[in-house]
Amino acid sequence: MIPPPLLHALRAYVRHAPGLGKPWLAGQLSDYLKQHPLTATARTRDGAVYPVVTGDVIQRYLWLFGVWEPHLTAWMSSRLAPGDLVVDAGAHTGYFTLLASRLVGPSGRVVAIEPSPVFHQALTANIAANGCGNVRTINAAVSDIPGRLTFYLERATNLGGTTSVRPRTVEATFEADAAPLPTLLTKEELTAARLIKIDVEGGEAAAIGGLAPLLSSLRDDAELVVEVTPRTLAKQGRTVDDVLGPLLDHGFHTYRLANDYAAASYPAALRRPAPPIRWRGPVAEMSDLVFSRHDAETLPPKP
Repeated sequence: MIPPPLLHALRAYVRHAPGLGKPWLAGQLSDYLKQHPLTATARTRDGAVYPVVTGDVIQRYLWLFGVWEPHLTAWMSSRLAPGDLVVDAGAHTGYFTLLASRLVGPSGRVVAIEPSPVFHQALTANIAANGCGNVRTINAAVSDIPGRLTFYLERATNLGGTTSVRPRTVEATFEADAAPLPTLLTKEELTAARLIKIDVEGGEAAAIGGLAPLLSSLRDDAELVVEVTPRTLAKQGRTVDDVLGPLLDHGFHTYRLANDYAAASYPAALRRPAPPIRWRGPVAEMSDLVFSRHDAETLPPKP
């Protein structure tokens, strides 16, 4: 077992030191923290605090690196401004919700949507613990039609992978009400949204389908970040075009964000995060896509 003082020192080296060997060490520490779960408080690079158990990958990376999905984190940090309104569909326990809350400030707002009762409870607790008074939460799923959905947890080491598409193995299930985004949001929230983030583990085609009739109501500079999962879409008889088609028809251009879940990739990503790059090819693997009416080869910081 690694003594706690040494574990904290190694984490500090991975986070802050300019030395060599950080990718290898990051991978070793991540494996150790997965096999020997640590119950602790994580402080992110933007100052938010979270209770974590490092057996889960998101919680482990928050403790180890102080960030989750560094390329998306950096882009949101450069793109959002005080007073903006952000919709976080698939908010989980609130990492991006709290990040957006701090970026948009007291004059801005965040709407966080999460179907899991357990994750929604953790989300509201994290919002309260971090004093984020500009967030409204909704305990529901985003879909194309109103109804009731069953969700599945495949493994406890990846709680963020909870999905409405049944995996091969199931550790736990729950049911949740579902509705289209225009039903869950107020008209003012929909028309004022600067950024809509959709990370719904295979439900992205339904989420976009439910939003499609009102895409023309979005503000001209509205942008969407959508995690697209081709294999999970295929299991439902859907395709990537079901996600891209409505957005392209409404004048959005497609950009791709780098996203590598390997712990060894994080030191380089934190040192030099990559901006979204214009994407014109097929989407054959899980990808974080940004949709914007801004027409360029890369999406710059605040327009």
